[in-house]
Amino acid sequence: MQHFKPETFVALGSIGHLLGLTNQYKDRLIDGLLVEEEITAAQFKVVLMIGKGWADTPMDLCRALSIDSGSVSRMLDRLQRKGLIERQRGERDRRTIRLALTESGRILFARLPEIAAHASNQLVGCLEATELDTLQALLRKILAASDRPYALQSVACS
Repeated sequence: MQHFKPETFVALGSIGHLLGLTNQYKDRLIDGLLVEEEITAAQFKVVLMIGKGWADTPMDLCRALSIDSGSVSRMLDRLQRKGLIERQRGERDRRTIRLALTESGRILFARLPEIAAHASNQLVGCLEATELDTLQALLRKILAASDRPYALQSVACS
């Protein structure tokens, strides 16, 4: 179904623009809650994905987060310097890098649900329960029709 027409489409205020602004707002909320942890919302996502077992290689992170390998490498370097992750060479194929949380990373990972719940409550606190249910159902419907319906697996697990 076509809801938009090129001749009347205005990018500012469009569904893509609104989703992007909402995502930026969510990341700012998470950043604010992670000041003491000295990690960013982007790093939070990496720790979460490794901890949940959704990604165990740098390439998995590239695909899941839709970011390039250089960005992933730099982020992994920072997380490794902070002592939150470790890179391990594959036993069979030494070119393969496996990612794992360190003890400090696992301690942080255990706190992520609390941080995520707090940020999510701040994000959607202005919505009624039925509005939130509707919004989540609509977003799941969009994802189910996407080229990445497997993304719903992580949504269901959170």
